[in-house]
Amino acid sequence: MSTSSIDEIVSDCLAVRVRLIGRSVTSLYDGALDGHGLTIAQVNLLAALGKAGPCPPSKLGEVLQLERSTVSRNLSLLLKHGWIEALSSDAKGMREVALTSAGQAKIESVMPAWRQAQRQAAQLLGTTGVNSVQRIASNMGYAPDA
Repeated sequence: MSTSSIDEIVSDCLAVRVRLIGRSVTSLYDGALDGHGLTIAQVNLLAALGKAGPCPPSKLGEVLQLERSTVSRNLSLLLKHGWIEALSSDAKGMREVALTSAGQAKIESVMPAWRQAQRQAAQLLGTTGVNSVQRIASNMGYAPDA
């Protein structure tokens, strides 16, 4: 690989920049939520489940673009805490899950920390960055009402 190729990757790679931004923003939320026993990924699973209503874990994975193993691991933890319930399951795992009243209460309890992280993330990205992220996600098919 030539030096010019290396320089091009180092100076222009969008993938590395998106990953850096993602890790920085995730770190803000996870830091704010640290005292609540949840990560931002788990909060978003709870919120997606609350929005979608009872559904198969695969639907949550599709909505949030998560791998099956990631969904399964996080749902198991949420189930253990009583924040979700398995409405049906079989040898392969949970077939349908639902948000419990304890899960709804957990979402409400983390809102001050989530809002703090939301403000910090918006400050980090700036108005233009926030608008760009929302537009890009929308153009990619992320539909929060799904």
